[in-house]
Amino acid sequence: MVTMLDVAKKAGVSKSTVSRILSGSVAVSEKAKEAVYQAIEETGYRPNLLARQLATKKTSYIGFVMTNVLYDGPYFSTIVYNAASFSESNGYQLVLADGKHSAEEERNAINFLLDMKCAGIVVYPTYLSEEEMGQIIEQSETPIIVINRHVPSHPEIAFVADHYQCAVDMMEYIISQGHQHIAFIRGTKGSSSGEQRFKAYKNVLERHQIPFNEQLVVQGAWRPDDGYEGVKELTARKQTMTAILAGNDEMAFGAMKALNELGFRIPQDISIAGFDNIAMSNYVTPALTTVGIPFDRILQKGILYLIGDERHSDVIDLNCDLIIRDSVCPPHQ
Repeated sequence: MVTMLDVAKKAGVSKSTVSRILSGSVAVSEKAKEAVYQAIEETGYRPNLLARQLATKKTSYIGFVMTNVLYDGPYFSTIVYNAASFSESNGYQLVLADGKHSAEEERNAINFLLDMKCAGIVVYPTYLSEEEMGQIIEQSETPIIVINRHVPSHPEIAFVADHYQCAVDMMEYIISQGHQHIAFIRGTKGSSSGEQRFKAYKNVLERHQIPFNEQLVVQGAWRPDDGYEGVKELTARKQTMTAILAGNDEMAFGAMKALNELGFRIPQDISIAGFDNIAMSNYVTPALTTVGIPFDRILQKGILYLIGDERHSDVIDLNCDLIIRDSVCPPHQ
């Protein structure tokens, strides 16, 4: 492997001169610069950018921590895409660190990115508590933001959609179509967004004086097969059901498959809706009524905040969008 010393020997200068030229120093003659660049071309030398940036305590990296249990599926691939895209558009490289399967491993991933001297770090926490995230933020000189989780001690660095209001809006729409027997397929236990959506489901039922029926609720974990099995469980309970609200689009897709197999027409017999507005929701039949969670804007707003562009960050709103398509209609009379 070609080293900086090889370049220096080829150019007839010292190693420190090569280093100064690569770091952009102006205190080097044009003749020396020309010789070094010629030597780099002839030797094929590739500078170690990380080592150089660590030495100056400045890097062009944005770190992103997310546990690998979230990697699978279109929803989270879209999140990573947006994080990478907005980092790149602002002149930064995204570095993904795996939070794995525990709070300790999430903390280790954050420490790894801190050791890399990232310009800032985005954390999508799964295991670290709100209190633990607050402590990490207070102890770090590197700017850290949190997405999809509130941090009461540092609300200014928590970038999250209002999942409760998103679910309220969807429930109000479903009820406005005449539905009173609405089933709910829950997301993973302990999920902050899932709990907020379920809370909204119950509160809107109460607001409309519709009795809450535990038999119309099944537990899922965000996957299509959870929606599929959830519908099988709901129909086995023999409860009246004219609409299903799934905790996310992927579970809604699984639920639609089960309803079709069981002979139900969507939406004539049973309406269905979801959350997230992933790309496929507009291409299933019927097209899925859903809520658009603005993760593109969440990440854009958060990354602008990380790099110190609060003026542009502040004007980005994080309101959800109710997207009405074909999968919800008034109940069949």
